[in-house]
Formats: sequence, C-alpha cells, structure tokens
Amino acid sequence: MQDLRISVTDRCNFRCPYCMPRERYHEHYRFLKSSQRLTFEEIVRLTRLFLQLGVRKLRITGGEPLLRPGLADLIGDLTTLSGVEDVALTTNGVLLPQHAAELRAAGLGRVTVSLDSLDPAVFARMAGDLGSPDEVLAGIAAAQRAGLAPIKVNAVVQRGVNDHTVLPLLEHFRGSGVTVRLIEYMDVGNRNEWRREQVVPSQELLQQIHARWPLAPLQRDFAGEVAERHAYADGQGEVGFISSVSQPFCGDCSRARLSSDGALYTCLFATQGLDLRAPLRDGASDEELLAAIRGCWTARSDRYSELRGNAAPKGAARVEMNHVGG
Repeated sequence: MQDLRISVTDRCNFRCPYCMPRERYHEHYRFLKSSQRLTFEEIVRLTRLFLQLGVRKLRITGGEPLLRPGLADLIGDLTTLSGVEDVALTTNGVLLPQHAAELRAAGLGRVTVSLDSLDPAVFARMAGDLGSPDEVLAGIAAAQRAGLAPIKVNAVVQRGVNDHTVLPLLEHFRGSGVTVRLIEYMDVGNRNEWRREQVVPSQELLQQIHARWPLAPLQRDFAGEVAERHAYADGQGEVGFISSVSQPFCGDCSRARLSSDGALYTCLFATQGLDLRAPLRDGASDEELLAAIRGCWTARSDRYSELRGNAAPKGAARVEMNHVGG
C-alpha cells in the first residue's frame, strides 16, 4: 500500500455519461448528506493510520473535489502529516481559477485535470452539456500560474465518440509541459452501459500517434506506475497510456481508496468496501482501526481487470466512480 485516494464528495458539476450519466444523476438524485460524509478531522485521522501502513502518496478526488467547501484547509492538514511525500488533486478544472492559488499556498503539489476533447461539441457530449473546453483550459492556466506542477491531463477515449479528437488534443499540449494521458474506456460502476467495442486499445492509439509524431518508450518512474509513458522524439514532451482493459496491471496495484462516506475499497471495481466511518464514530481506538485496515488490505484478491466479465458475482453492484474517484 503506497497510494491513498481520498474522495471528499460524491457530487460533481459535470454529468459525464461514463461516470455520472444525467438520466441517472438528475436534479432529484439524492447525494450524501453532510453528516454521511467524513469530516476533515476524520479524514486526517484515518490518513495518519494509512501512513503507518506504508502510504506515501495522497490524491484528493471526488466527485469533483473542489465542490467541497474549505478544501484548502484539508490540504494544509494533510501536507503536514509525517510520512507524506506527495499530495495531488484530480479535478475537471473549471473551478481551478478560483482555488488554484490557495491550494498551492496550502501545500498542494500538483493537479490532474480531466479533459476528454477540445472540440466543443464532443466535449459537451462527454460532459453532459456542462462546462466547456475553454473553462477547463482556463483552469489549467490558473494551475500553471499558481505553480502546481507537473500538470497532467486525463482523457478517456471512447470509440466513435472522441477518438477522432485525440491528435488535436495532443497537438495542443505538445511542448507545453503538460502531459496528456489517454485512458481506455472502462466499465466502472453500474450505470455507463459499457461495451467492449467502445474501447480503443492503447496500442491502436500508440500507432496512430507514432505515425504523426515518432515516440520512444520511457522507463517507469516508480514501481506500480499505471501509465505506460512515451516521449516525443522531437523533445516536445511525453504522452501516457493507461490500459486497464487491454493490458491489466492488477498485480502491481498499490492504491487504496477511501470513499467520501468512509469506506475502504481495495479496487476501483470493488463490489463492497470496509466501513471505517461507523467504528470511527463509535469510538474505536487507533489500534482497532489499524487492525481493520491491515486485515482488509492483506486479504485482498482483487483481479477484476484481469478477469473482466467473470470477476464479480452475477448481479453484484460495483462501487460508483463518483464515490471513490478514478
């Protein structure tokens, strides 16, 4: 266990069909009540325990984490914990102009911004007709001015939806210092009606990109890195590929996920999590919580991406991405 992904809210200001389709997450949908979400104090206490078990990197996720009021206060508390080497944030970027400077001042190191296309019509389709590419680009610019670096852009690629806009997206960021990572469309949650034929394998994208701009493979930065990285031969940066469908990396997974309502998940495709909120609020000691976390982690046998189609019991509902982040 090296990485802890902390979801601070299940709410989002986008309605991306592959994560929170508008027809399911409509205006009357019941999100978590504030009392059901972990408080910042509870998050800090649990994080301190995860650090004792080997975690060194923290990532704040959602939903859209910048919708959680006072997030900079949490960032400030987390960055002061002993053992923390890196604190990052995943966001859709539209609220970064208001928050980037205070997040950097609080100690946030870097951001990853979700941006599936620069084409306005394609972006609208993939964001549920909310936001715009210009708003996201303004957020990235704000992060750059604030000194949040390195900045990464995550793009989920769906065949017949935005695959034809991948090269323009890469061209925009070439030479900018921003790294684009192309993510194979995954069957997260239970509501995106995923089909394998919608997946564009990373190798197919790699060939297309290499034909336009020659690429050279790069070594991993660290054990457990999920992105396969390639550098542009002309020195204009790099591009990453996250290939959970075509090239599963379950065996190297070092990521634990803490949901906004206080459950520990050992896999993005998990069907159940370990409730930590109840014992936390019932007065469990640090030793009792540590034992529960350790037991859950050491007993894990998650291999969903390797066994896709047969990994979950029939009818078992997987955790939704807006509860645990990506």
